[in-house]
Amino acid sequence: MSVWFVTGASRGIGAEIARAALAAGHDVVTAVRDPKRLPEDLKGHERVFPVALDVTDTAAIPAAVDAAVTRFGRIDVLVNNAGRGLLGALEEITDAEARSLFDLNVFGLINVTRAVLPVMRGQGSGKLVHIGSRSGFEGEPGVSLYSASKFAVAGISEALSVELAPFGIQSMVVEPGVFRTDFLDSTSLSVAAHRIPAYDGTPAHVTLDWIDEANHAQLGDPVKGAALIVEVTSAEKLPTHLYLGRDTLERLEVKIGRIRDDVEPWREKSLATAHDDAA
Repeated sequence: MSVWFVTGASRGIGAEIARAALAAGHDVVTAVRDPKRLPEDLKGHERVFPVALDVTDTAAIPAAVDAAVTRFGRIDVLVNNAGRGLLGALEEITDAEARSLFDLNVFGLINVTRAVLPVMRGQGSGKLVHIGSRSGFEGEPGVSLYSASKFAVAGISEALSVELAPFGIQSMVVEPGVFRTDFLDSTSLSVAAHRIPAYDGTPAHVTLDWIDEANHAQLGDPVKGAALIVEVTSAEKLPTHLYLGRDTLERLEVKIGRIRDDVEPWREKSLATAHDDAA
């Protein structure tokens, strides 16, 4: 039995991860902005400990972590799931919109991780599971700032997987494709308030127009996705990346092909930028 600390666990993939962890016999701390909004099956479960936490409220994070340790004595798995999306061409997105997104998706993740790490270092063990996105390895039109935030999550997780190894702590970024949750609802997804007509009919606005059609018709099953996340996390060794979903794997192959196409024409000239006396 392990103790899981899951942010953003009131709905979507976060709630399903909490359910899957409970089904596997673990104790779960559900860190949510409003514990009253937890689903009834989680709210009333004897192995669920709800804590009120808005991850953008940096000052409140240590108290939530301390409450979890007081209740269960340890934290074995941190799932950084809290986050949201932002749509719009980069030119349309204001500085305030971009900073608000990064405060949640990136700095919230950083600050929760920073608060949990002393607990894990003291134990000599722990696993960090960061919920990234398919958009964290492939930038796509209309989601440039969201992609930037998830690229940041992937980079942080990769660095932590090496940085924390001496302490027995592992780190993994999960990169899901589109799963059938409420992520495309207005409660989880913002659209740039300023729309520039020049982008109508271009890829950035095609993405905007796709949302209504795709919402609640996404390919991925969040129950199955969460079950796999818990299965992988429960194994002895975490992969650095968990590429989750058919569309993620398809786009990953496209990305790999693009990397090869970018590298090969310039390989020799790139190598030739070394100093002449380089060995």
